[in-house]
Amino acid sequence: MSRTINESDGESVDFDALPMRTGLGQFMDPTDEKLRFIKQLGVDDVLLNMYRYTPDYPHMPDNERIPLAGDEEWSYENLLELRTRVEDVGLRLNAIENIPISFYDKIMLGKDGREEQMEHVKTTIRNIGRAGIPMFGYHWMPGGVGRNVDETVRGEAGASGFDLDALDDELTHDREYTEAELWENYEYFLRELLPVAEQAGVKMCLHPNDPPIESLGGIPQLFRNFENFKRAMELVPSPNHGLEFCLGCWSEMGEDLETVIRHFGERGKLFYVHFRDVEGTVPRFHETFIDQGNYDSYEILSLLDEVGFSGLMIPDHTPHVEGDSDWEHRGRAHAVGYLNGMLTAIRHERGE
Repeated sequence: MSRTINESDGESVDFDALPMRTGLGQFMDPTDEKLRFIKQLGVDDVLLNMYRYTPDYPHMPDNERIPLAGDEEWSYENLLELRTRVEDVGLRLNAIENIPISFYDKIMLGKDGREEQMEHVKTTIRNIGRAGIPMFGYHWMPGGVGRNVDETVRGEAGASGFDLDALDDELTHDREYTEAELWENYEYFLRELLPVAEQAGVKMCLHPNDPPIESLGGIPQLFRNFENFKRAMELVPSPNHGLEFCLGCWSEMGEDLETVIRHFGERGKLFYVHFRDVEGTVPRFHETFIDQGNYDSYEILSLLDEVGFSGLMIPDHTPHVEGDSDWEHRGRAHAVGYLNGMLTAIRHERGE
């Protein structure tokens, strides 16, 4: 089930019935300015990336601040307020991406207190569903994302990168953890949470580790390759468990993208897509524009269409272009236009 109910006017949105489409996301503060900009680009869908959200997020004006408060869980009322703010300007809120790491760090690392954290996470998932938000994107990275180099790409635009040889891999937590421990903790997480997500009508969407290396800061990076993703999807089978398919991370891995997309696409496990690319693969890579990188964007988009993907695609990280904002709105606008142009071409090829 992937249906949202607008409690204020009784209207519903069946997200599963929508076509493959472009949207925008990766921001925490849905200000009027951002939402107007998104609407002006000709897209109707957003997701909110809330991994660092606090009630006093400094970039949001006082009159637009949405108090997604709570050190352990998020309330139904706050989540509903987020969704209605998005809908008030004619957009659709497709997903909440990333609760704070502090909400489930004990679960990921198997520490004392994980049972209490799990109950709070369950409450948050129930509230996401009750608020009419159909998807929850999550990662399994207790130490967060690793980037350690800056690169210059086309036209002197700035981009982030990773170089394993330059990594100062100090412990990020109390000790080194084993891969077996992380898998055991992950299975506990799924067994506890997936039944709640199914009942709440929420799809859970797994993001790859970034960078996709064996270990970072003493923490195994489970979701670094095709085999481990297959294991994740088979560990606790559920129609509500799939992928937050980050093309950039998969490109970093050096996996055969056609094989990966066919495998998960034909099984209905591609829930939504981060559309970006990199140049290079592990051990060294850097992000770049959507029309440059390791793969052919048009071939990948055509393949997604072929396997029946009909969800949301957002431009992921983009290079920082001249005059850009912290949110890289100019870089994202370029990516949205590029994606929409390719979508139009694909639909013309189909005779639509």
